[in-house]
Amino acid sequence: MRFFRTYARVLRLLAPDRGVAFFLLFGALALAGLQFMEPVLFGRVVDLLSASGRLGHEELVSNTLSLLGLWAAVGLAGILCNVAVSLMADRMAHRNRLAVMHRYFQHVLALPPAFHGDTQSGRLMKVMLVGSDNLFYLWLSFFREHLTTFLAAIVLLPMTLILNWRLGLLLIALVAISTAISAFVVARTHVAQGKVEALHTQLAGNAQDTLANVVIVQSFARLAAEARLFGDIARQVLDHQFPVLNWWAVVSVMTRSASTICVIAIFVLGTWLHLQGLASVGEIVSFMGLATLLIGRIEGAVGFVSRLVFQLPALEELFDVLEARSSVPDAAKPVPLPAAAGLVAFENVGFAYPRGPRILDGVSFTAEPGRSVALVGHTGAGKTTAMALLQRLWDPVEGRITIDGHDLREISLDDLRRHIGVVFQDSMLFNRTIRENLLVGKPDATQAELEEACRQAEAHDFITRQPEGYDTMVGERGTSLSGGQKQRLAIARALLKNPPILILDEATSALDAATEARVQKALKALMSGRTTFIIAHRLSTVREADEILVFEQGRVVERGDFRSLVALRGRFAELVETQLAGGVVAL
Repeated sequence: MRFFRTYARVLRLLAPDRGVAFFLLFGALALAGLQFMEPVLFGRVVDLLSASGRLGHEELVSNTLSLLGLWAAVGLAGILCNVAVSLMADRMAHRNRLAVMHRYFQHVLALPPAFHGDTQSGRLMKVMLVGSDNLFYLWLSFFREHLTTFLAAIVLLPMTLILNWRLGLLLIALVAISTAISAFVVARTHVAQGKVEALHTQLAGNAQDTLANVVIVQSFARLAAEARLFGDIARQVLDHQFPVLNWWAVVSVMTRSASTICVIAIFVLGTWLHLQGLASVGEIVSFMGLATLLIGRIEGAVGFVSRLVFQLPALEELFDVLEARSSVPDAAKPVPLPAAAGLVAFENVGFAYPRGPRILDGVSFTAEPGRSVALVGHTGAGKTTAMALLQRLWDPVEGRITIDGHDLREISLDDLRRHIGVVFQDSMLFNRTIRENLLVGKPDATQAELEEACRQAEAHDFITRQPEGYDTMVGERGTSLSGGQKQRLAIARALLKNPPILILDEATSALDAATEARVQKALKALMSGRTTFIIAHRLSTVREADEILVFEQGRVVERGDFRSLVALRGRFAELVETQLAGGVVAL
């Protein structure tokens, strides 16, 4: 059953803490035994007092004190055992909750664009936070409270047959009926609760998507429409949640009434057995205490199980993400790439996105170390996709890409990406300080290195004018900076990384002409001695490339330097003429 398979996986997450888990298991068993003994000892005291007429005063006092002393020792041992179990369960639950969050976060970061393109970031955050909170509650409440109940029902309940098998059978039957009702409700509600959780996930994803685009929402007067969409999903959540809650309300009422029914049933049967000489008063009292204890605990366990049903879809979502496999798996035995020279070769590379048309077809070229290669063509021609393959964000469906003769699939992802620096069209800054954003390029960079890189990127002057200089927060995605300022920080970040292979993806697109002229000087210094790939639309960048590749419908249709391609009077020359005729200084 899916329910039990999921929760078996939940317990397997505790493998690193198996020693603590076994300690809690034995602690819960001891606690169940001690709690089982209390009503039994109470019954023994009642029987002893009932037989006071047949015992001498000294014997009665001695036996009574012995039983009371044992009872007190059992109670004290139960308290100490409970404290130990609670402390260990609490610490284990906290420790493993954070461990799962760390594992999830690390795993999601390593997943390729194929995964992130299909999954909203708001959904991923919701899955991590809700899933880890549910795991924390499950581990804590199970080991601290409900494991004792399950052990009592499985191990200790049959032992009541030793005390009085007739009363024991009645107690077992009543507990079995209560458990069967709960199992029936679980079977009826877990599918419906899955739909509820899916709607909760949709709600979180839509909310994150709207908040991330709040400027668009406000600019296009979408406030009422987005709020209405949120409300529609919230109403669907309630429509699907209420039937589930109705079922569990019935179980809750029945469970609470079960305690009274059990006590009455045991009293009636016990009275009849006593009149027949088949049960003592103490045994009746013991069974009434056991019934009250077990049914009360079962009531808590039913609440626990009901919450498990509600949590099941969220936990399954968590496991689905944790078990998502990368479409670009790391090499099992990676080839070391200690210091790449920067020789890059595309060999008959073909590529298509999953369930999509062919994007690249038979692309072959070689970029010699230290040379610059520009990729031009209309939007959708395959330029950016080719550079994504070079970073191994995807793998080709045909052919291969090599660095210094090594297939990218033979190199570890970390090693490969350490050798490639990228300046994106979108600068992609973290909501952190300027310093922290720059240190992404080189975590151990000194202040002098930071300032030198920023001077080369024409960024130092505007940084020093910020309220807190290099320690100024840039806002989410760098919203407190202009487009040109963000782009210059991205260039400085690449300068710090100092990679042998460089990708400039529209690196100067957000800069005005005067700033671009200054940054071009920095880019020349950055490109010197590095294999550089340029995706650019500005003539000033493309004109100086050692080789220009003209992409069209996923193929390289022309190649050569600027002068030779213009003289060829082909597709590249048409692009130049068209844009110059329109007064555009871009390709």
